[in-house]
Amino acid sequence: MKLIKYLSVAVMGGFLMASCSKGGQPTSTNPGDYSSSTGIEYGEDEEAFDVPDYAEFPQGPGLVFIEGGRTVLGSMEEDIAMTRDNVERTVTVASFYMDETEVANIHWLEYLHYLKKDSLPEVYQAALPDTTVWSRQLSFNDPYVTYYLRYPGFRFFPVVGVSWLQANDFCIWRTAKVNENFAAQETGGGGRRGLFGRRGNDEPVEGEAPGIESGLVLPNYRLPTEAEWEYAAQAMIGTQYNEDENQNNRRLYPWDGHQVRNPYGKEMGKFMANFKRGRGDYAGIAGSLNDGAMITDYIYSYPPNDFGLYNMAGNVNEWVQDIYRPLSYQDVEDLNPFRRDGYLDESENYDSSEGYHSLVNDEVRVFKGGSWKDVAYWLSPGTRRFMAQDSATATIGFRCAMINAGSNK
Repeated sequence: MKLIKYLSVAVMGGFLMASCSKGGQPTSTNPGDYSSSTGIEYGEDEEAFDVPDYAEFPQGPGLVFIEGGRTVLGSMEEDIAMTRDNVERTVTVASFYMDETEVANIHWLEYLHYLKKDSLPEVYQAALPDTTVWSRQLSFNDPYVTYYLRYPGFRFFPVVGVSWLQANDFCIWRTAKVNENFAAQETGGGGRRGLFGRRGNDEPVEGEAPGIESGLVLPNYRLPTEAEWEYAAQAMIGTQYNEDENQNNRRLYPWDGHQVRNPYGKEMGKFMANFKRGRGDYAGIAGSLNDGAMITDYIYSYPPNDFGLYNMAGNVNEWVQDIYRPLSYQDVEDLNPFRRDGYLDESENYDSSEGYHSLVNDEVRVFKGGSWKDVAYWLSPGTRRFMAQDSATATIGFRCAMINAGSNK
């Protein structure tokens, strides 16, 4: 009996070696038919461990790949506010995906459409942007209050009047809707992957939602971390002229040079972003509207940065995930830095409850990028500001991000 046992093991070992020599070493997309640990066949019956087929999933709609790496985060500008809240430091940011543009009015109207169709009335009401953010007692902005969100001419302008909480809810909905659409495409439009799992024979099993290990669902859309956003805005990939690890150049803005006008070619002299040029000057003079917009602008206006991202400076500020702390730069890790809460810097350290000598607490979120209403100083990726997560203005929008799942890059 022992001899038979040893012969069986030897035969199985030889079979595994032969299969490895033919197909090479196992990988995530080609794990082989048998376990290299136990020799047991994957999915041979309903009791066996199953390894679903896996291929790289389609890139999420609207996203651009951001190759990660080492960089120096922090403000290069003079600290005019004297906050000293983003001192330069070296970090590494993992590769991820980010929306090519800011989320636009048409995208939010699509969101409202499906909420109205599929959700309770109070959910729909909670998702409505605050259009009164345009209203000013001593300014005639009344047309924007009525028309900016819904008039067709503003379809591809960035949505504003949305709080951090509303933006976060949009990310959750978008994740579900995108995966639902992928499922419909996979089943020929007649099914929803969210209602099915898989077994060894690759047939759908009704009532079982696929898990992460299935590889059948996209990761979550979410707000980018502050480090991701700043890294993507810098786009230092465009300064790597030599094949070495030295970064010989830094950028004050998401483009080369220390000025806000284009120094090259036919577009020479034109502004690179939508911002406030000076006191009372939002766009230039008639016949020469140099930045093209009194308020927000088309989400594809102005040249993209070297990652292919539009309006990472100007147009609207953008919400990021992080809660605000002035000393985050020295507290957080140097690999994928992110402040999710008040760890090591509790809100009790700030006098926000009695007397309101500070606005810092666990419900304030960072926003970055500068807007149509901001001067050029705020266009620098290293500058940062904060606002309550349930507040909204006409100068803040957002874009989504997504992890690069299954990768160590």
